[in-house]
Amino acid sequence: QLQAYGGGSVLAGGSLRLSCAAPRIMFRMGWYRQAPGNQRELVASITGSAGTTNYADSVKNRFAIYRDSAKNTVYLEMNNLEPEDTAVYRCFAETLLQSTYWGQGTQVTVSS
Repeated sequence: QLQAYGGGSVLAGGSLRLSCAAPRIMFRMGWYRQAPGNQRELVASITGSAGTTNYADSVKNRFAIYRDSAKNTVYLEMNNLEPEDTAVYRCFAETLLQSTYWGQGTQVTVSS
């Protein structure tokens, strides 16, 4: 099971940090988000020993994903938040065998 923390409410332009802890090393971890009426969107991911990162175009240069390998934990630093970032964020982790695990959803609300 993944343990997800963070989220909350913030004014536009503010910052929040999400974290997601896995019970062991995972090949790929990240977050999806989904707002009411919208499709699920891959927000950011970090992959492999090289830590290759990938971001949705809508969050590039505002969000940063990084990890603490010793803790099997990834973090999503969200800066300059916009009302459009309001959604339920859900972390995921994938193994090399492509098994996927999910954390509980975390609400992020950005008010203008």
